[in-house]
Amino acid sequence: MNKIQIEDKEFEILLENDNICKRTRLIAIQMNVDYESRCPIFIGVLNGSFLFMADLLKEINISCEVGFIKVSSYTGTESSGSIKEVFGLPEDLHNRDVVIIEDIVDTGFTLGYILNEVHKQKPASVKVCSLLLKPTALKAPIDELEYVGFEIANEFVVGYGLDYNGLGRNLKDIYRAKTVAPPLP
Repeated sequence: MNKIQIEDKEFEILLENDNICKRTRLIAIQMNVDYESRCPIFIGVLNGSFLFMADLLKEINISCEVGFIKVSSYTGTESSGSIKEVFGLPEDLHNRDVVIIEDIVDTGFTLGYILNEVHKQKPASVKVCSLLLKPTALKAPIDELEYVGFEIANEFVVGYGLDYNGLGRNLKDIYRAKTVAPPLP
């Protein structure tokens, strides 16, 4: 499927699952080296990261723990800028190696909020792993952003955990919203 329709939007293929899987494997290989003889806690940011995190963890062969946080800052296709925490972080992160797993980093508002909350517990280290990064949308640099699957343009994307109004998370590929060209004069 090169094109799909979700509600009022048409989407076209951006990243095929084979490429996502290859990149995920490479990130996991690097993490296995970086965290050798340590026991990091991987914290997935729900709902979007669940597919990426599951596939990533299948390739992680070091000792590790897993947790989740659910936050939301989206309404429709735009980041609202206000964070609504639904359920929170594990409370035992002191002196731990923490790896936050994100589906996408765009403005960085949500991630900044999460990092602030994590740092309050004084972990040994904090790194972020995001499948997607929109560098032109980022409002401030994120020093902890260590592992990035793909840098993409500032376009709305859906699939592989990412949604449009709650739909499309189950798609195995990632699609971008098609932009309608303005009529020629």
